[in-house]
Amino acid sequence: IRILLVHAHPDDETINNGATMALYADRGAQVTLVTCTRGEEGEVLVPGLAHLASSEQDLLGLHRESELALAMNALGISDFRFLGAHITKFRDSGMMGTEQNNRSDVFWQADLDTAARILVEVIEEVKPHILITYDEIGGYGHPDHIQAHRITMEAIKSLDYEPTVYFNAIPKAVFRAWRERMREEREANGEAAEDEVDFGTADELIAAAIDVSATTPLKFDALVAHASQITEDSFWMKMGKERFTQTMNTEWFVRATNPNNLEGVVTDIFAGYR
Repeated sequence: IRILLVHAHPDDETINNGATMALYADRGAQVTLVTCTRGEEGEVLVPGLAHLASSEQDLLGLHRESELALAMNALGISDFRFLGAHITKFRDSGMMGTEQNNRSDVFWQADLDTAARILVEVIEEVKPHILITYDEIGGYGHPDHIQAHRITMEAIKSLDYEPTVYFNAIPKAVFRAWRERMREEREANGEAAEDEVDFGTADELIAAAIDVSATTPLKFDALVAHASQITEDSFWMKMGKERFTQTMNTEWFVRATNPNNLEGVVTDIFAGYR
């Protein structure tokens, strides 16, 4: 039983699917991660690492490679690789609308067919039953997330079989509950309310809800490993490990392809293959 995940930057895999990766790896599945860029344009949130930023020494990508290795060790994942590492490097494109989007070497500017062919090589090697990536808007509109979606959907067109493709998701109802909890905590601490954002996937589109309570602690450890991007002030770290474990015990997905004619919301990512 095999899963292949296609993510944009180091830390995306843990934020979106870390506990699912750890859960199925522990159950004996082959879990492979493809990361499309090294996150060179990420915001450096640790003052002591500010020199790594793209505007300074431009060494953040190399640093985030090491963070990814630590995170994968925490999750128990041994097969993780960068897209096209044997051919080229796709650079982080920065947030949508920034000047970095226009660099010729960024992932957003990559030729779709070329990048998809590189991914096809991995897919044909791994032969995953399950493919996991982002939806068509990349979750929240980041160009590299959108491009990861595009190359994944383009790549599967040339396969001689149809894997089940899932998109990362957080139900709107869940996100609203999290937001309300954060608002209450801010008020209790005398802090100003943050601007509300409409985020999440329509509840009725959720097709898989995976109980990951057994591996949520490992997800927390993996988040800690991405230290340049996820600090003590982050939403997750503020919870602390105990509360995080109690709260973040489900990961959700939208089903994009359905070769096994599944119905309803499944609780096993390998439903239809058992």
